[in-house]
Amino acid sequence: MNVELYTNALAPFLKEARRLLPADAYLIDAHTHLGRDEDGRSLDLQTLISQLDEAGVAKACVFALHDPERKPAYTTPNDRVLSWARQSEGRLIPFCRLDPAEDPVGEGIRCLERGARGIKLHPRAQAFTFNAPALEGVFALAGEANVPILIHAGRGMPPIADELARLALRYPHVVLILAHGAICDQGVLTARLAEHPNVLYDVSCFFPLDVIELFARVPAERIVFASDPPYGRPASALYLTLRVAAYAGLDERALRGVLGETVAQLDSGHDLPPVAAPRGAEQITLSGRLARIYGYASLTGPALFGGILEQGQAMLEMALAACRDPQPDSVGEALEVIGHALGAALELMRSPDGVPAALNLVYCSMVRAATETPFSLDGSPSAQ
Repeated sequence: MNVELYTNALAPFLKEARRLLPADAYLIDAHTHLGRDEDGRSLDLQTLISQLDEAGVAKACVFALHDPERKPAYTTPNDRVLSWARQSEGRLIPFCRLDPAEDPVGEGIRCLERGARGIKLHPRAQAFTFNAPALEGVFALAGEANVPILIHAGRGMPPIADELARLALRYPHVVLILAHGAICDQGVLTARLAEHPNVLYDVSCFFPLDVIELFARVPAERIVFASDPPYGRPASALYLTLRVAAYAGLDERALRGVLGETVAQLDSGHDLPPVAAPRGAEQITLSGRLARIYGYASLTGPALFGGILEQGQAMLEMALAACRDPQPDSVGEALEVIGHALGAALELMRSPDGVPAALNLVYCSMVRAATETPFSLDGSPSAQ
C-alpha cells in the first residue's frame, strides 16, 4: 500500500479534528473489539492500543468478536479479553460477551468476578430475540453488579424495538448502550425509550446521516463516542463525532460528555448526567453538490465491505466525478479536500492491502460532505 498517499489524503481530516477537539479533552471509545471473528477480521492488543494512541483516546470499552472458539458460552474469548485488559495497564475496560442460549448468567458471574465491568449482547450473531427468558437473568445480573449492557443495534436484524423496550423498561436502573446509533430501529427505540433514565447510544455508524439524526432525537448527554474496531478506526470516528457535534451546535460541556466524560462517570459507578433537550435540527440541509458526492460514496462503502471491488470502484469514480465542478459555489474547499481523498482512495484500491485505507478515506469524505452546510468558509461553526 502507498502509505504516503494515504497519509497525505487523510491529513486534512485529522487536522480539522484536532482543531475541533476541546483542549485536554478526555476521550473514551465505548465500542472496540479484540480477538478473531468468523468473518475473517481480527485485532490484536498492540494494534488496538496504537489506534487509540493515534486518536488521543485514553481508554476504551472492549469485548470479544464473534470468535470461532466461542463454544461454550464465550468462555475462551472472554478470558482472552480479560487478560488483554490486564496487560493494557488500565487502558481497556473489559466487557464479557454472553450468549443467551449458553448459561449467560453463569458466564456473566464468572467474568464479573474476574474483572469484567460490562456485558455485551449481539442479537444478530447469536440469533436471539429480546423475549428470550434468559435475558431477564442477564438484566437482573447487570443491575445487581451495577454494570452496563452494550447491545448490537446495527444492521442485519429484524425489528427489535418493541421487545427490547419492554424488557428495558422493566429494568430502568440498568444502563444500556445501544450500539451503532440504534440504526436497526432508531425511530422506535428513541421514542419508546425516551423516558428511560439510563439509555446511551454510541455513534459507531458508517453513515453520518444516521448520527446527525440521532443528535436530533436524543439528548447529547445520552450519546457517546465509539468507533467499532476492527471495522472502524478511532481517529476517523472521532472526526465524525466532532463534525456532527458542531453541526448540532453542542457547547463544549456537552461535547466533553460525548467524547468520554459520560462513560468515565458510568465506569466510576456514578449516575449518568442530567439531560437537556436534543440539540440537533429536525431538518438536514445538504449542499446539492456535496449531496451527490455523499450518495455515490455511500454506495462505495457497502461494496467494499462486501468485497465487490468492481462496483465499489464504479461508485467511487462517480463520486470523484462529482468533485470536478467548475462552479463550486461556497463548497469549493470541501470539494478540493474530498476530491483529493477520493482520488487517493481510487488509487489505493488497486492493491488488495489498500482497500481498508480506501474505505477510511471514503468514510471521512462522507462525513465532510454530510456536515458541511452549517460551517462557514473558514471551517468554524456558524449559526443555524
